[in-house]
Amino acid sequence: MSIVVEEALEISPEHQAILDDILEENRGKSGATMVVLTLAQEQIGYVSPQMQKYLADALEVPLSHLYGVLTFYSFFRTSPLGRHKISICMGTACYVRGGPAILEKYQQVLGVDLNETTEDRRFTLEICRCVGACSQAPS
Repeated sequence: MSIVVEEALEISPEHQAILDDILEENRGKSGATMVVLTLAQEQIGYVSPQMQKYLADALEVPLSHLYGVLTFYSFFRTSPLGRHKISICMGTACYVRGGPAILEKYQQVLGVDLNETTEDRRFTLEICRCVGACSQAPS
């Protein structure tokens, strides 16, 4: 199993500058947590544990609150995406016609679990729901 983990205990100066700008734009606004997290995700691509701590401190909210928002909405990522995202459809037709076996094979070949990125950051493996090609489901 290989997962990309941000090894530094600190945020890069570039990411901190982006977060500081986002925080400054939204300081004192009601409901700023969701806005700040969304903007951070859009501009950086993910919200690492280090970024979560930084934002929670700056917003003066419990880290558990921030983490709860990040894990509730599937849009948010806590680690960087790979250059190529592999999405295996698990809609009903694909699921019953072999989707789980295909997912398992990708996990074996890439050496990652679901929602993980390879160490070289080339591939991220995810599942998705119906992509509208049910007639072309695996067989």
